Amino acid sequence: MSKLCLVTGATGYVGGRLIPRLLEAGYRVRVMVRHPERLRDLPWFNEVEVAVADAGDTEAVESAMQNVDVAYYLLHSLQLGAALETEERRLARNFANAARINKVGRIVYLGGLAPNIPLAKMSPHMRSRVEVGDTLRASGVPVAELRAAVIIGSGSASFEMLRYLTERLPAMITPRWVRTKTQPIAVRDVLRYLVGAAELPPEVSRPFDIGGPDVISYERMMHRYAAVAGLPKRIILPINLLSPGLSSHWVGLVTPVPRRLARPLVQSLRHDSVCTEQDIKAYIPDPPEGLLGFDRAVELALQRIREADVTTRWSSASYPGVPSDPLPTDPSWAGGTLYTDVRTVETQAQPDELWRAVERIGGEHGWYSASFLWEVRGLMDRAAGGVGLRRGRRDPDHLFVGDTVDFWRVEERQPPHLLRLRAEMKMPGLAWLEFTIDALEGGGSVLRQRAVFYPHGLTGHAYWWSVAPFHRFVFPGMAAQVVHEAEGHPRQGIGSR
Repeated sequence: MSKLCLVTGATGYVGGRLIPRLLEAGYRVRVMVRHPERLRDLPWFNEVEVAVADAGDTEAVESAMQNVDVAYYLLHSLQLGAALETEERRLARNFANAARINKVGRIVYLGGLAPNIPLAKMSPHMRSRVEVGDTLRASGVPVAELRAAVIIGSGSASFEMLRYLTERLPAMITPRWVRTKTQPIAVRDVLRYLVGAAELPPEVSRPFDIGGPDVISYERMMHRYAAVAGLPKRIILPINLLSPGLSSHWVGLVTPVPRRLARPLVQSLRHDSVCTEQDIKAYIPDPPEGLLGFDRAVELALQRIREADVTTRWSSASYPGVPSDPLPTDPSWAGGTLYTDVRTVETQAQPDELWRAVERIGGEHGWYSASFLWEVRGLMDRAAGGVGLRRGRRDPDHLFVGDTVDFWRVEERQPPHLLRLRAEMKMPGLAWLEFTIDALEGGGSVLRQRAVFYPHGLTGHAYWWSVAPFHRFVFPGMAAQVVHEAEGHPRQGIGSR
């Protein structure tokens, strides 16, 4: 019987791409997730076992680890602030102990390519990456720690930073860290190493540096990205005045990566991150065509983006909220006041036609009405440290549960009947935008659009009443334009009520 692999981080950027690779290689796969509903729409969902567990729950992790041969540790947070290192060590220790108790044959961990400096001088983010590897190995279970620097692939946080900075700024004043050296690696080569690590001999328990064939500065990466993307040569002027804090504000302003995520990434760019050894090649040789170089990796990433074939994104890993949060289907007394704005539109379009229009909402396609007000709301969110509108969509036409849509996330999807988006913008409460579609007797269908807000405290109530006047400009037009899109041309006698 083939080996059973446990994969954590299945809803994340790397984990979501690793699972189909493991299945293709003939492994059995069990995924450990907190929100299994977010996997429901993925093409491999029916081919894997699902273990519902929080990484901090000792008993749940031990149960998920039963009969596992290889356990992939792909958990990492960039949003814990001062508690980052303590919490990362706790989760790693919990995972490692569960692996030891269940006599797991190997742990595979994707860490960061640390600079060759003392641990105390590393950024908290990079230091925690190293400490997690040490914690996992302390369990006595064989650990293959693969240390990578910048991962080049459609949808990765590092690639999105590079892409948007280069595309949006033909001339830029940059921090001095753009001159530090790194060794980027294509995501497909990272996945090849991760799959291959499952077959390492049991006596191998150590870190391995992994990187592509190019050692390059961030400044040079931006120039080469521009060349591959067919953009004019960029003007880049590095100066010494921009601190990591200011740099993260700058990155957060220009790219879809919010400031709270950009800061730890930027802090880790102050020192060179270059492979000091290539020992992994003795166990997992390079493919006959060699590792992908930077230019080719960028070409493939841009091709994926153009073809709307981005399977996972960095934003997939973020999922705010806890199970105790009220759902928009709850009665108003279940969790306090629920404010709603409901619009209903009848149309001669069939439910499938109406669904296609609903599912295209957001991203490059826009929000159907009051585009200026949406842009203003996005800028306000960015100014408050939120994600704003720049995350866009993974695919312009189709959504999965868990997908991000600008500053919303798909919470429920039941085609062609229901699409529910949950807000991830900064606000004093919780919000949803829900579309339901029902067929009408005699033909046609009806669209019911509902915005729901659950306020937190008096500030939340004040927030709702402050934005309620703008809803008159946004929501009626949105419902009407969704129907217009479904019909392909305006019809008479259609309006919201």
